[in-house]
Amino acid sequence: MNYILFDGPARNALLPFTFTRPVADILIGIMTIRQKWEMRLGSTTTTLTEEYLSEKFPMVELEENVMINASFLPNDILVEMVSNLESNQAIFKGDEVIAFYTDDEQEEVDFDTYEILEYNEDCLTVEHTWDIFSKNDAAIREDFEFLTEDRRSQPIPKSVNIIAPENIFIEEGAKLEFVTLNASAGPIYIGKDSEIMEGSVIRGPFALCDNAVVKMAAKVYGATTVGPHSRVGGEVNNSVLFGYSNKGHDGFLGNSVLGEWCNIGADSNNSNLKNNYEEVKLWSYETEGFAKTGLQFCGLMMGDHSKCGINTMFNTGTVVGVSANIFGSGFPRNFVPSFSWGGAAGFTTYITKKAFETARLVMSRRNVDFDEREAAILEHVFEESKKWRKE
Repeated sequence: MNYILFDGPARNALLPFTFTRPVADILIGIMTIRQKWEMRLGSTTTTLTEEYLSEKFPMVELEENVMINASFLPNDILVEMVSNLESNQAIFKGDEVIAFYTDDEQEEVDFDTYEILEYNEDCLTVEHTWDIFSKNDAAIREDFEFLTEDRRSQPIPKSVNIIAPENIFIEEGAKLEFVTLNASAGPIYIGKDSEIMEGSVIRGPFALCDNAVVKMAAKVYGATTVGPHSRVGGEVNNSVLFGYSNKGHDGFLGNSVLGEWCNIGADSNNSNLKNNYEEVKLWSYETEGFAKTGLQFCGLMMGDHSKCGINTMFNTGTVVGVSANIFGSGFPRNFVPSFSWGGAAGFTTYITKKAFETARLVMSRRNVDFDEREAAILEHVFEESKKWRKE
Protein backbone atom coordinates (compact mmCIF):
# COMPACT_ATOMS: atom_id res chain seq x y z
CA MET A 1 0.00 0.00 0.00
CA ASN A 2 1.09 3.58 -0.69
CA TYR A 3 1.01 5.69 2.49
CA ILE A 4 0.99 9.49 2.37
CA LEU A 5 1.32 11.64 5.49
CA PHE A 6 -0.50 14.96 5.24
CA ASP A 7 -0.12 18.08 7.36
CA GLY A 8 -3.74 18.53 8.40
CA PRO A 9 -5.27 21.50 10.23
CA ALA A 10 -2.55 21.62 12.91
CA ARG A 11 0.14 22.79 10.49
CA ASN A 12 -0.21 26.53 11.19
CA ALA A 13 -0.42 25.98 14.95
CA LEU A 14 2.97 24.22 14.73
CA LEU A 15 4.81 27.18 13.21
CA PRO A 16 7.70 28.11 13.31
CA PHE A 17 8.75 24.44 13.13
CA THR A 18 6.52 23.73 10.12
CA PHE A 19 7.93 26.68 8.17
CA THR A 20 10.76 24.35 7.15
CA ARG A 21 9.31 20.83 7.42
CA PRO A 22 6.05 18.92 7.18
CA VAL A 23 4.26 17.99 10.40
CA ALA A 24 5.45 14.41 9.81
CA ASP A 25 9.09 15.39 10.32
CA ILE A 26 8.66 16.83 13.80
CA LEU A 27 10.77 15.00 16.38
CA ILE A 28 8.99 13.90 19.55
CA GLY A 29 10.07 11.00 21.73
CA ILE A 30 12.94 9.07 20.15
CA MET A 31 11.82 9.37 16.51
CA THR A 32 10.10 11.76 14.15
CA ILE A 33 6.40 11.18 13.51
CA ARG A 34 7.29 9.87 10.03
CA GLN A 35 9.79 7.37 11.43
CA LYS A 36 7.20 6.10 13.92
CA TRP A 37 4.65 5.44 11.18
CA GLU A 38 7.16 3.90 8.78
CA MET A 39 8.58 1.51 11.35
CA ARG A 40 5.17 0.40 12.56
CA LEU A 41 3.67 0.06 9.07
CA GLY A 42 6.82 -1.53 7.64
CA SER A 43 6.59 0.83 4.69
CA THR A 44 8.07 4.07 3.41
CA THR A 45 5.86 7.17 3.28
CA THR A 46 5.70 10.36 1.26
CA THR A 47 4.19 13.72 2.11
CA LEU A 48 1.37 16.06 1.19
CA THR A 49 2.51 19.45 2.46
CA GLU A 50 2.88 23.10 1.48
CA GLU A 51 3.80 23.62 -2.18
CA TYR A 52 7.09 25.38 -1.39
CA LEU A 53 8.22 22.36 0.68
CA SER A 54 7.17 19.77 -1.89
CA GLU A 55 10.46 19.60 -3.80
CA LYS A 56 12.33 18.57 -0.64
CA PHE A 57 9.41 16.53 0.71
CA PRO A 58 7.64 15.16 -2.39
CA MET A 59 4.40 13.23 -2.61
CA VAL A 60 4.22 9.98 -4.56
CA GLU A 61 0.58 9.36 -5.46
CA LEU A 62 -0.52 6.03 -6.92
CA GLU A 63 -3.94 4.80 -8.02
CA GLU A 64 -4.71 3.68 -4.47
CA ASN A 65 -3.42 5.56 -1.42
CA VAL A 66 -3.89 5.70 2.32
CA MET A 67 -3.70 9.25 3.59
CA ILE A 68 -2.64 9.69 7.23
CA ASN A 69 -3.00 12.85 9.32
CA ALA A 70 0.55 13.39 10.62
CA SER A 71 -0.70 15.09 13.80
CA PHE A 72 -1.63 11.64 15.11
CA LEU A 73 1.13 9.46 16.51
CA PRO A 74 0.77 5.74 15.80
CA ASN A 75 0.02 3.04 18.34
CA ASP A 76 -0.78 -0.66 17.96
CA ILE A 77 -4.55 -0.24 17.63
CA LEU A 78 -4.32 2.70 15.25
CA VAL A 79 -1.74 1.01 13.04
CA GLU A 80 -3.92 -2.09 12.78
CA MET A 81 -6.93 0.02 11.76
CA VAL A 82 -4.89 1.94 9.18
CA SER A 83 -3.36 -1.27 7.78
CA ASN A 84 -6.82 -2.79 7.34
CA LEU A 85 -8.44 0.20 5.62
CA GLU A 86 -10.36 -0.63 2.47
CA SER A 87 -11.48 1.53 -0.42
CA ASN A 88 -13.64 4.49 0.62
CA GLN A 89 -13.17 3.92 4.33
CA ALA A 90 -12.01 6.65 6.70
CA ILE A 91 -10.97 6.64 10.36
CA PHE A 92 -12.21 9.54 12.45
CA LYS A 93 -11.70 10.57 16.06
CA GLY A 94 -14.58 12.88 16.81
CA ASP A 95 -14.71 15.42 14.00
CA GLU A 96 -11.09 14.94 12.97
CA VAL A 97 -9.94 12.58 10.24
CA ILE A 98 -7.01 10.30 11.15
CA ALA A 99 -6.68 8.36 7.91
CA PHE A 100 -8.58 7.41 4.77
CA TYR A 101 -8.21 5.10 1.79
CA THR A 102 -8.75 6.76 -1.56
CA ASP A 103 -8.38 6.16 -5.26
CA ASP A 104 -9.52 9.70 -6.12
CA GLU A 105 -7.57 12.88 -6.74
CA GLN A 106 -7.14 14.49 -3.32
CA GLU A 107 -9.16 17.59 -4.20
CA GLU A 108 -12.16 15.34 -4.87
CA VAL A 109 -12.41 13.62 -1.47
CA ASP A 110 -15.95 13.77 -0.06
CA PHE A 111 -16.26 12.07 3.31
CA ASP A 112 -20.05 11.95 2.98
CA THR A 113 -19.48 9.07 0.55
CA TYR A 114 -17.13 7.22 2.91
CA GLU A 115 -17.75 4.53 5.46
CA ILE A 116 -16.65 6.16 8.73
CA LEU A 117 -14.75 4.04 11.28
CA GLU A 118 -14.68 5.56 14.74
CA TYR A 119 -11.44 5.50 16.74
CA ASN A 120 -12.39 5.93 20.39
CA GLU A 121 -9.12 5.03 22.13
CA ASP A 122 -6.51 7.41 23.53
CA CYS A 123 -3.63 8.41 21.31
CA LEU A 124 -0.90 11.03 21.29
CA THR A 125 -1.40 14.02 19.04
CA VAL A 126 0.84 16.97 18.19
CA GLU A 127 -1.44 19.94 17.57
CA HIS A 128 0.44 22.81 19.24
CA THR A 129 4.12 23.69 19.53
CA TRP A 130 4.09 23.09 23.27
CA ASP A 131 2.78 19.54 22.75
CA ILE A 132 6.26 18.64 21.53
CA PHE A 133 7.78 18.99 24.99
CA SER A 134 4.68 18.53 27.18
CA LYS A 135 3.86 15.15 25.58
CA ASN A 136 7.50 14.10 25.18
CA ASP A 137 7.38 11.95 28.33
CA ALA A 138 4.62 9.74 26.92
CA ALA A 139 6.24 9.71 23.46
CA ILE A 140 9.62 8.56 24.79
CA ARG A 141 7.97 5.73 26.72
CA GLU A 142 6.01 4.53 23.68
CA ASP A 143 9.06 4.69 21.39
CA PHE A 144 11.31 3.02 23.96
CA GLU A 145 8.92 0.09 24.35
CA PHE A 146 8.60 -0.32 20.58
CA LEU A 147 12.30 0.06 19.72
CA THR A 148 13.66 -2.19 22.46
CA GLU A 149 11.12 -5.04 22.34
CA ASP A 150 12.89 -8.40 22.09
CA ARG A 151 16.27 -6.67 21.74
CA ARG A 152 19.28 -6.72 24.02
CA SER A 153 21.04 -3.52 25.08
CA GLN A 154 24.77 -3.09 24.78
CA PRO A 155 26.36 -3.66 28.21
CA ILE A 156 26.39 -0.70 30.57
CA PRO A 157 30.03 0.20 31.33
CA LYS A 158 31.15 -0.61 34.88
CA SER A 159 32.09 3.01 35.61
CA VAL A 160 28.49 4.17 35.05
CA ASN A 161 26.43 4.85 38.18
CA ILE A 162 22.98 3.43 37.45
CA ILE A 163 19.49 3.28 38.95
CA ALA A 164 16.93 0.95 37.33
CA PRO A 165 19.23 -0.56 34.68
CA GLU A 166 16.29 -2.53 33.23
CA ASN A 167 14.98 0.80 31.87
CA ILE A 168 18.22 1.70 30.09
CA PHE A 169 18.98 0.77 26.49
CA ILE A 170 22.30 1.47 24.78
CA GLU A 171 22.77 1.10 21.03
CA GLU A 172 25.99 0.05 19.28
CA GLY A 173 28.84 2.55 19.21
CA ALA A 174 27.61 4.67 22.12
CA LYS A 175 30.30 5.94 24.50
CA LEU A 176 29.72 6.71 28.17
CA GLU A 177 31.97 6.49 31.22
CA PHE A 178 31.71 7.88 34.77
CA VAL A 179 28.18 9.22 34.35
CA THR A 180 25.02 8.81 36.42
CA LEU A 181 21.87 7.44 34.80
CA ASN A 182 18.67 7.36 36.84
CA ALA A 183 15.95 5.53 34.93
CA SER A 184 13.65 4.97 37.89
CA ALA A 185 11.20 7.67 36.76
CA GLY A 186 11.36 6.82 33.06
CA PRO A 187 13.41 5.01 30.42
CA ILE A 188 16.78 6.18 29.07
CA TYR A 189 17.64 5.50 25.44
CA ILE A 190 21.19 6.09 24.17
CA GLY A 191 21.44 6.02 20.38
CA LYS A 192 24.08 4.72 17.98
CA ASP A 193 27.49 6.41 18.04
CA SER A 194 26.32 8.93 20.63
CA GLU A 195 28.38 10.05 23.61
CA ILE A 196 27.73 11.07 27.21
CA MET A 197 30.83 12.71 28.63
CA GLU A 198 32.07 12.11 32.14
CA GLY A 199 30.41 13.77 35.12
CA SER A 200 26.98 14.08 33.48
CA VAL A 201 23.86 13.32 35.54
CA ILE A 202 20.73 12.26 33.63
CA ARG A 203 17.22 11.44 34.77
CA GLY A 204 14.74 9.67 32.52
CA PRO A 205 12.68 9.76 30.47
CA PHE A 206 15.57 10.69 28.19
CA ALA A 207 16.46 10.05 24.56
CA LEU A 208 19.89 10.68 23.10
CA CYS A 209 19.54 10.12 19.36
CA ASP A 210 22.21 8.83 16.98
CA ASN A 211 25.51 10.76 16.92
CA ALA A 212 24.36 13.20 19.61
CA VAL A 213 26.55 14.34 22.53
CA VAL A 214 25.99 15.28 26.16
CA LYS A 215 28.87 17.52 27.23
CA MET A 216 30.89 17.14 30.46
CA ALA A 217 29.06 17.53 33.79
CA ALA A 218 25.71 18.28 32.16
CA LYS A 219 22.52 18.04 34.24
CA VAL A 220 19.59 16.71 32.25
CA TYR A 221 16.07 16.19 33.58
CA GLY A 222 13.33 14.28 31.79
CA ALA A 223 11.50 14.30 29.62
CA THR A 224 14.24 15.45 27.25
CA THR A 225 15.18 14.44 23.70
CA VAL A 226 18.52 15.37 22.14
CA GLY A 227 18.11 14.92 18.40
CA PRO A 228 20.60 13.39 15.95
CA HIS A 229 23.98 15.17 15.79
CA SER A 230 22.91 17.67 18.50
CA ARG A 231 24.92 18.64 21.57
CA VAL A 232 23.79 19.69 25.04
CA GLY A 233 25.57 20.96 28.13
CA GLY A 234 24.71 22.88 31.28
CA GLU A 235 21.20 22.32 32.65
CA VAL A 236 18.37 21.03 30.47
CA ASN A 237 14.85 20.17 31.62
CA ASN A 238 11.93 18.70 29.63
CA SER A 239 13.12 19.97 26.25
CA VAL A 240 13.37 18.68 22.67
CA LEU A 241 16.23 19.54 20.33
CA PHE A 242 15.76 18.57 16.69
CA GLY A 243 18.79 17.45 14.69
CA TYR A 244 22.08 19.33 14.39
CA SER A 245 21.33 21.87 17.16
CA ASN A 246 23.68 22.91 19.95
CA LYS A 247 23.25 24.06 23.50
CA GLY A 248 26.78 23.10 24.37
CA HIS A 249 27.59 25.30 27.38
CA ASP A 250 26.40 26.24 30.84
CA GLY A 251 23.03 27.93 31.12
CA PHE A 252 19.44 26.71 31.51
CA LEU A 253 17.05 25.44 28.84
CA GLY A 254 13.69 24.30 30.14
CA ASN A 255 10.29 23.31 28.70
CA SER A 256 11.56 24.30 25.28
CA VAL A 257 11.84 23.15 21.67
CA LEU A 258 14.73 23.97 19.34
CA GLY A 259 14.50 23.27 15.61
CA GLU A 260 17.43 22.16 13.45
CA TRP A 261 20.70 24.07 13.10
CA CYS A 262 20.06 26.23 16.18
CA ASN A 263 22.84 27.40 18.49
CA ILE A 264 22.46 28.67 22.06
CA GLY A 265 25.38 30.82 23.23
CA ALA A 266 27.31 30.17 26.46
CA ASP A 267 25.55 31.08 29.73
CA SER A 268 22.26 31.80 27.95
CA ASN A 269 19.09 31.08 29.91
CA ASN A 270 15.38 30.90 29.34
CA SER A 271 12.62 31.41 31.87
CA ASN A 272 10.03 28.65 31.96
CA LEU A 273 7.88 30.01 34.81
CA LYS A 274 6.36 33.47 35.17
CA ASN A 275 7.12 35.42 38.34
CA ASN A 276 3.41 35.50 39.20
CA TYR A 277 3.02 31.76 38.39
CA GLU A 278 0.23 32.50 35.91
CA GLU A 279 -0.56 30.52 32.76
CA VAL A 280 1.95 31.09 29.98
CA LYS A 281 0.79 32.53 26.68
CA LEU A 282 2.65 31.95 23.39
CA TRP A 283 2.62 33.87 20.12
CA SER A 284 0.21 32.27 17.66
CA TYR A 285 0.90 32.56 13.93
CA GLU A 286 -2.75 31.67 13.31
CA THR A 287 -4.32 34.54 15.27
CA GLU A 288 -1.28 36.84 15.17
CA GLY A 289 -1.71 37.30 18.90
CA PHE A 290 -0.81 35.49 22.10
CA ALA A 291 -2.62 32.23 22.78
CA LYS A 292 -3.24 30.45 26.08
CA THR A 293 -1.25 27.26 26.49
CA GLY A 294 -2.88 25.94 29.64
CA LEU A 295 0.66 25.47 31.00
CA GLN A 296 2.39 26.97 34.00
CA PHE A 297 5.78 25.92 32.65
CA CYS A 298 6.63 26.91 29.08
CA GLY A 299 9.96 28.19 27.79
CA LEU A 300 11.47 28.85 24.35
CA MET A 301 10.23 27.82 20.90
CA MET A 302 13.04 28.44 18.37
CA GLY A 303 12.75 27.77 14.63
CA ASP A 304 15.46 26.31 12.38
CA HIS A 305 18.74 28.15 11.80
CA SER A 306 18.17 30.62 14.67
CA LYS A 307 20.97 31.49 17.07
CA CYS A 308 21.69 33.57 20.13
CA GLY A 309 24.90 35.08 21.51
CA ILE A 310 26.43 34.53 24.94
CA ASN A 311 24.43 35.51 28.04
CA THR A 312 21.17 35.87 26.13
CA MET A 313 18.05 35.95 28.32
CA PHE A 314 14.71 34.67 27.03
CA ASN A 315 11.49 35.49 28.83
CA THR A 316 8.85 32.89 29.66
CA GLY A 317 7.02 31.75 26.56
CA THR A 318 9.26 33.22 23.86
CA VAL A 319 8.75 32.29 20.20
CA VAL A 320 11.68 32.81 17.82
CA GLY A 321 11.14 32.28 14.11
CA VAL A 322 13.50 30.88 11.45
CA SER A 323 17.01 32.30 10.86
CA ALA A 324 16.92 34.87 13.64
CA ASN A 325 20.15 36.10 15.24
CA ILE A 326 19.74 37.39 18.79
CA PHE A 327 22.36 39.06 20.98
CA GLY A 328 22.96 41.81 23.54
CA SER A 329 21.84 42.48 27.11
CA GLY A 330 18.27 42.53 28.39
CA PHE A 331 15.26 40.46 27.38
CA PRO A 332 14.31 40.51 23.70
CA ARG A 333 10.58 40.64 23.00
CA ASN A 334 8.76 37.35 23.44
CA PHE A 335 8.00 37.09 19.74
CA VAL A 336 11.01 37.40 17.44
CA PRO A 337 10.01 37.16 13.75
CA SER A 338 12.01 35.12 11.27
CA PHE A 339 15.12 36.76 9.80
CA SER A 340 15.44 39.24 12.68
CA TRP A 341 18.87 40.56 13.72
CA GLY A 342 19.36 42.21 17.13
CA GLY A 343 17.98 41.99 20.65
CA ALA A 344 16.32 43.98 23.43
CA ALA A 345 17.62 47.24 21.94
CA GLY A 346 15.73 46.52 18.70
CA PHE A 347 15.84 44.42 15.55
CA THR A 348 16.72 44.94 11.93
CA THR A 349 16.21 42.54 9.01
CA TYR A 350 18.71 39.72 8.69
CA ILE A 351 19.09 39.75 4.90
CA THR A 352 19.05 36.39 3.18
CA LYS A 353 22.50 36.77 1.63
CA LYS A 354 24.12 37.00 5.08
CA ALA A 355 21.82 34.37 6.61
CA PHE A 356 22.59 31.92 3.82
CA GLU A 357 26.34 32.46 4.17
CA THR A 358 26.07 31.51 7.84
CA ALA A 359 23.82 28.52 7.12
CA ARG A 360 26.25 27.27 4.48
CA LEU A 361 29.18 27.50 6.92
CA VAL A 362 27.29 25.89 9.79
CA MET A 363 26.01 22.98 7.70
CA SER A 364 29.36 22.36 5.99
CA ARG A 365 30.93 21.75 9.42
CA ARG A 366 28.66 18.69 9.66
CA ASN A 367 29.26 17.68 6.03
CA VAL A 368 25.74 18.69 4.97
CA ASP A 369 25.17 20.80 1.85
CA PHE A 370 23.17 24.01 1.91
CA ASP A 371 21.67 23.49 -1.50
CA GLU A 372 19.23 25.31 -3.76
CA ARG A 373 16.25 23.53 -2.22
CA GLU A 374 17.18 24.74 1.25
CA ALA A 375 17.74 28.27 -0.04
CA ALA A 376 14.37 28.28 -1.82
CA ILE A 377 12.55 27.19 1.35
CA LEU A 378 14.22 29.90 3.42
CA GLU A 379 13.55 32.51 0.71
CA HIS A 380 9.87 31.62 0.95
CA VAL A 381 9.93 31.92 4.75
CA PHE A 382 11.69 35.30 4.43
CA GLU A 383 8.93 36.63 2.19
CA GLU A 384 6.11 35.08 4.21
CA SER A 385 7.42 36.53 7.49
CA LYS A 386 7.90 40.08 6.20
CA LYS A 387 4.60 41.23 7.68
CA TRP A 388 5.83 40.53 11.20
CA ARG A 389 9.15 42.35 10.88
CA LYS A 390 9.42 46.09 11.33
CA GLU A 391 11.32 46.95 8.19
